[in-house]
Amino acid sequence: MANTYTQIYLHIVFSVKGRNNLISKKWKDELYKYITGIVTNEGQKLIAINGMPDHIHILIGLKPDKSLSDMVRDVKANSSRFINDKKWINGKFEWQTGFGAFSYNHSQLTNVINYIQNQEEHHKKKTFKEEYIEFLKAFDVDYKNEYIFEDVL
Repeated sequence: MANTYTQIYLHIVFSVKGRNNLISKKWKDELYKYITGIVTNEGQKLIAINGMPDHIHILIGLKPDKSLSDMVRDVKANSSRFINDKKWINGKFEWQTGFGAFSYNHSQLTNVINYIQNQEEHHKKKTFKEEYIEFLKAFDVDYKNEYIFEDVL
């Protein structure tokens, strides 16, 4: 797109279906590299990625020719297929339905990157649900509590 100049930074958060702790420390780095490849192959820029056994955080620079929903759909579909092909878990691996996405400006990136990189420390004090609801409130996103974690058994 000639003469189109943007800086769109999005912090994307989604979890394993049912919030199950299925992302193993043994293979999470390989998964993160694979997701980085998906984002890069889509022509986007992955800035930071990390997570916990039950969820993942991705910071991307999104170009305006790609829809956010399509990007997340592609990441989730291809990465779950990758996990299943590797047979890293017993049964079928799936991500939750939906995701959270929060926008930041360039001056905030260092803080967001640090937040994503320090997930293990952060979650010693806070559950994923507490973290996610804090994001929704901080960004003034309307939500219904009964739908946020609807696929939890």
